[in-house]
Amino acid sequence: MPIIRFLDATGAIRVGFELEGGRAEIADGDPAAGYSGTGGIAEVARLLAPAVPPNIFGVGLNYRRHAAETGQEIPERPIVFMKPTSAVLDPGEPIRIPACCERGDEVDWEAELAVIIGRPGRDIPEERALEHVLGFTCANDVSARRWQKHAGGGQMIRGKGFDTFCPLGPRLLTPAEIGDPGNLAVRSLVNGAIKQSSTTADMVHGVGALIAYLSRDVTLLPGTAILTGTPEGVGVARRPPEFLRPGDEVVVEIERVGRLVNPVIGAGGGAGTI
Repeated sequence: MPIIRFLDATGAIRVGFELEGGRAEIADGDPAAGYSGTGGIAEVARLLAPAVPPNIFGVGLNYRRHAAETGQEIPERPIVFMKPTSAVLDPGEPIRIPACCERGDEVDWEAELAVIIGRPGRDIPEERALEHVLGFTCANDVSARRWQKHAGGGQMIRGKGFDTFCPLGPRLLTPAEIGDPGNLAVRSLVNGAIKQSSTTADMVHGVGALIAYLSRDVTLLPGTAILTGTPEGVGVARRPPEFLRPGDEVVVEIERVGRLVNPVIGAGGGAGTI
């Protein structure tokens, strides 16, 4: 049953199992030990990001056709970067174009399958990686391309790390519910137009391999989010390039996982300003 974080009718933050009709069974437990139902039912006033990650790992160029569209070689090893936890954004909340993106032509979408760690682990064997996964959700690795490539001192974290640049949600599906994470359809849409359409079968490094790689001599803590890369169709690779503007709506869809929707606003908070 899908796991959600949400605000109930009193404004309290809850974790629960999603039911029909805007309700949830309140859950007890934590990511490391797992959740169990309490039998209590609550109204869902607003969905929140389904995890509060202590760390967020991103993976670059992890789809073969995405590497091809950017004119880069397929990486032998995962290209790893991190996003600040302050970048996490709830479903339905607005992605904000940063004021420092003065030109207004650089903020891009990246639909991604996100893995949320449940049971902590270090030096996790690839064949046992899914035992450490609490669930899968949708993510948008929003990226300011000029800051990513030129204005960030050679490091991607600046262009990937602005506030609101990590939408997550709307729910977690467990490995048992998803089955094989290596063959899921992934799409992004901007204002209803399909921009990305691929499957996780195009990944260079699969979910198990990424968990094994990232956990080498590093403890993956409960709640850790791993953004597994994006397929071809990003705005910067289009001819002419396309970027997000205030007033846009971005949707990430992943088969069996869900649909994550976020509007876009300007730095001043309005739909028509930057």
